[in-house]
Amino acid sequence: MNAQGIETHHMASTRTDAVGTRLTTPRNGLATAALTLGVTGLLTSVVFVGGPLAVIGLILGIAALMTARRTGAGRGKAVTALVASALAIVVSGLVAVLVLWYADQTQECYRPDSFHQYTQCVRLHLDGDRPASSHR
Repeated sequence: MNAQGIETHHMASTRTDAVGTRLTTPRNGLATAALTLGVTGLLTSVVFVGGPLAVIGLILGIAALMTARRTGAGRGKAVTALVASALAIVVSGLVAVLVLWYADQTQECYRPDSFHQYTQCVRLHLDGDRPASSHR
């Protein structure tokens, strides 16, 4: 039981020390889930999948941090999850802005007859006012 008199055996792992005394280690499943989503979101943020995963990870991370304050377990994981989730959201946002900027800069190139024409068009639009002799 915890301080509030609630059974917490599902939140703790039991182990025995050298003299046979049962020791319980409290666990914070929300922190583990939030950390998993935060790291996965960060790793996949460049393909837009990470943004929604990171938002869920951020929400779970906040809940895990509140649980860690109450139980004392999983604070490090919860903080790491919050940082990873926040970074994933920022990276996803930057990638979205970059993709929108690229699409705006190259919108005239979307119906080429060949890939070579497409690449020439993109270079022309992204290089701006550079002279044609600098293109290879």
